[in-house]
Amino acid sequence: MESKSSRRLVYGVLIAVAVAAVLGRVFSTQLVLEPSQHKDVRTKGYRVWPKSTPLDMPTYSSNDRSRWATARALVEEGTFVVGNRDPHKFYALYGLVLAHQDAVSAATAASAGFVLRKESDTGIIFEPGYQSVDKVLHPDKLEFLSSKPPLLAGILAGLYGLLHSAFGWTLAERPYTIVRIALVVVNVLPFALYLFFISRWVERLGQTDWGRFYVLAAAGFGTFVTPFLVTINNHTIAAFSVLFAIACVLETWLRQQEWRANVLYESPNCWRHFAGAGFFGAFAVCNELPALSFLGVLFLLAVSWSPKYFMRGFLPAAIIPIAAYLWTNQEATGQWRTVQSDLSSPFYQYEGGHFLKPAPGEVKYGIDWAGLEEDRADYALHFLVGHHGFFSLTPIWILAGFAMLGGTLLAVRRARDPADYDLSLPWFIPPMTLVISAAVIGFYLWKTDNYGGFTIGPRWLMWLTPLWLLCLIPAADWMAGDRVGRLLGYLFLGASIFSAHYSPWNPWRHPWIYDLMIALGWKGY
Repeated sequence: MESKSSRRLVYGVLIAVAVAAVLGRVFSTQLVLEPSQHKDVRTKGYRVWPKSTPLDMPTYSSNDRSRWATARALVEEGTFVVGNRDPHKFYALYGLVLAHQDAVSAATAASAGFVLRKESDTGIIFEPGYQSVDKVLHPDKLEFLSSKPPLLAGILAGLYGLLHSAFGWTLAERPYTIVRIALVVVNVLPFALYLFFISRWVERLGQTDWGRFYVLAAAGFGTFVTPFLVTINNHTIAAFSVLFAIACVLETWLRQQEWRANVLYESPNCWRHFAGAGFFGAFAVCNELPALSFLGVLFLLAVSWSPKYFMRGFLPAAIIPIAAYLWTNQEATGQWRTVQSDLSSPFYQYEGGHFLKPAPGEVKYGIDWAGLEEDRADYALHFLVGHHGFFSLTPIWILAGFAMLGGTLLAVRRARDPADYDLSLPWFIPPMTLVISAAVIGFYLWKTDNYGGFTIGPRWLMWLTPLWLLCLIPAADWMAGDRVGRLLGYLFLGASIFSAHYSPWNPWRHPWIYDLMIALGWKGY
């Protein structure tokens, strides 16, 4: 490429193609039932094929339906409650089950929870199109709530409320119109801005044309951000928030470099950049609690760079989403702590609950119960390089990982001798990404055992994507100068795009490696 303007033309084409492809999928959103995923009767690894035509809905899974049920309840009923359990019917039936539990098998007794739900539970969360396992039961009030933090559902309710007030639309009458508008506002428009910011930073930090285009193509097509844009979820929003926060940080850092080089004569610190880093860093935490580690690093950077702008910009802006998160959680559940943080609490452990611990002799199937069939070593293996592997499904992260390690070593050398630092990235990006990623991955290996459920990839790690893309820049530049390196880059990018687009109609499906293992005779979960 001869000039920056020529590169910008390519950036524009890549962004336009990526956004248009997502828009096409958003405007065709619809739950599709695949015969390969179903049987006529309940069988391990399969769902039951419906006996009649199901209600057509633009929602895909328990995850997004749970949030839409809350948004609907807030707008139409003014409450976070999405269902109720009739105590009279429930306890009458439950007493009958207990009276005969010695005369039936453990499996039959355990399945009684389903009967209890059918007979005694009512509300939005049990209606066709909104049925979801992602719900909890308030132990005192016997009210069902979404198990998802209510802030995002509250934002959806605000958008739904505007459409309802302006046009009289309801989710019962126009679900496709409302859901697709919400997806455009919440996912597609931020995605376009996300790619725009990435194009700016690959232009400023990249050293080669090939490397710049490679990273932007990876951002648009080769990560799990893209397939999840067709469904309401917290992971894409967290990824966008991290990118917007780190963009403010990078802008501040580059201005500081220009100021030290006497290129910039005004103050390198701007309260708007500090406020942006604080707000979006905190909003990332509201969507992914482990992102608290990311916010902590931003906190330290902001304090060290300018205590004044930290107090004027970063801290007040960070308080806004955190306060909204805590307030909505208190309003919904009556407690400050999110119920999702403890699956063993009474909120989850109720009769008929999806996550109710198995009774003695009961066998539970499905990936949500993978921990019953494998040890921690197997779980770590598949979480990193196996059927749900962070690196096996997205091998571009292998390249980013090597660059991250190299950048961290250079950052250590820089601490000893500032003149001994020669890397295009700001010195703090590689070690920050390494430490945060290690902490987050370690947390999930320790605290979880189901890979994020029925999903095409490690969705819990999606919010780390912008940081890993930044670390990919020097790796792509290194590969650009070597034919073998470029070939390796093409293979890894192609494999990553394949994984991201393996299930284009629904991201709530198993990854291709999982399906391949099943086809080769593995028993699955």
